[in-house]
This record gives sequence, C-alpha cells and structure tokens, in this order.
Amino acid sequence: MNDPQSNEAARRAYWTEQMEAGYAIVEKLIAFPVQECGEGFASLPQAAAEAGVEMLFSDSKIAGELERIYFMRESLVADVVAIGRAMNDRGWVLKIEDCFRSLDMQRQLGRKPSVFDSILRKTMWELGGEVPSPEMMFRRAIVLTANMPKIGAHMSGSAIDISVFQRDGSGEVWRGFPYLEMSEHTPMRSPFIAPEHLATRLEITAMMEARGFIHFPFEFWHFDKDDAGMHILTGNPAPCRFGPVNWDPVTNQVSAVSDPFALLNPLPVIEAEIAAALKRAARP
Repeated sequence: MNDPQSNEAARRAYWTEQMEAGYAIVEKLIAFPVQECGEGFASLPQAAAEAGVEMLFSDSKIAGELERIYFMRESLVADVVAIGRAMNDRGWVLKIEDCFRSLDMQRQLGRKPSVFDSILRKTMWELGGEVPSPEMMFRRAIVLTANMPKIGAHMSGSAIDISVFQRDGSGEVWRGFPYLEMSEHTPMRSPFIAPEHLATRLEITAMMEARGFIHFPFEFWHFDKDDAGMHILTGNPAPCRFGPVNWDPVTNQVSAVSDPFALLNPLPVIEAEIAAALKRAARP
C-alpha cells in the first residue's frame, strides 16, 4: 500500500525541484541577449477566419476588466494557423487562452487573486503550512507569472497559452488538469499525472513543435517561438529577435521596453498581496 505521507513528500520535493529549475531558467532569460527586430503584430482570429480554420479564443478577462489581446508577431501567425488546421484535421480545435500581454496586463495578472492565491497555497504547502517571505513568494511566482518584462514571452508577442477541444463538441482534449493549474501537476512531464494525460500533452506538443514552437517545461499550456526562452531551451546562443515591447495597435508599431529589468510587482507589493490573500483565505 502506498504511504500517503511518502507520496506527499515526493510531490512536495518534485514541486520544489521544478520551481528551482524554473528559477534557474529565469536567471538565464535575464542575461540572454536580445536584438529586437521591430516586427509588427497580426490578428490570430482574423488570420484563422480568412484561412477557414476553426479556432477558439477565451472570452474571460485576463484580470479585472482587461480584455485578452489575440495578436502576436506577424511571422508567427501563419504557424499558429497551420497548427490549427492540423488539429482540425485530427478532429481537434485549438483554443487560444492567452496571447500578447502589455506590461500592465502582466502586472495585473501577477496580482490576480485566483492566480496569486493558488501560488501562495502551493508555496505554503511546500513550506509545511508556513507563510512564505515576500522573497520566497517572489521566487516561486516569477517562474509562473513573469514579474519582469525581460523574462515574459507574452510581453514579446511571441507566446501563446493553449487548450485543445474535440471538434465534435464533446469537450476538452483532457491533459489531466485545466489551463492555469498551479501545482506539481503543471510541469509538462509531471510524474503525478496519468500516462494517458502525459501522452495527450506530448501529442499536442509535437504538433506545436512541428511548426517551430517550443514548450515551456514548467507549464503544459505555454508555447513560444523566436524569443530568449526558445533559444535557451534549444541551445541556440545567438541573440533572439523578439524581446519585450510596447505595441501601438493603431499604427502597428512596436518599441522595445525601455527598462526590461524593472519589476512589475516589487517586493512591497508582493508583501501586501500575501496579506490580502491570507485575509481572503480566512473568510468563511
């Protein structure tokens, strides 16, 4: 019989190992060279419609009243549409959960109660119930909700978060857990998911990577291309062409973020958010 305490210890150890490995990649992202190419953006919904590809787009708010922006770098849009077509042929429908995020969108996402509270609960679980210091919470949250423009592929317009659904309307192609799960089940190859769910994750990943996208190992839904994360994960030392940008949707002009290393939510903000989350958790 499995020992529940041993199993929980294994889960906790795996979570810690994965989050520390993720933080090591964050440090590489901070240092990685970027030569922003200035490429503009294009609409994924428009491109999919024009190509006759069935694709879904989340209608939830990213945080507060902020609508999601389904635009990304122009040269990547055709790849996503091709992936959508291949999924249609497979009997699936690609759902884009998230795409480009402005700095303000990323800042607010990092403080979104449903996201922040989930990461806090897991970090307290990791610490045996102890409330983490702001520094510890920062270390965990930055892996899952980029707290710096330099490390956030969504702020570069080079990443998408995805789910996949059956084309016959019978529901989601299940990967073991839903989009934005924040636990030891979140890494792509988590040993704590069923074999059939791992197989599904890897089949979807193969379809994404066939068009040049690379998966972020610590989130089974996140894929990006031609940015620092892709170069690091594929061992390409050359400067990447996509970095964090401000985008003007009227002119379709992009400009590199002036201070890509500035924290979107500094430690005093994280400390205040921990206190707010604990108050929310104490409510009946």
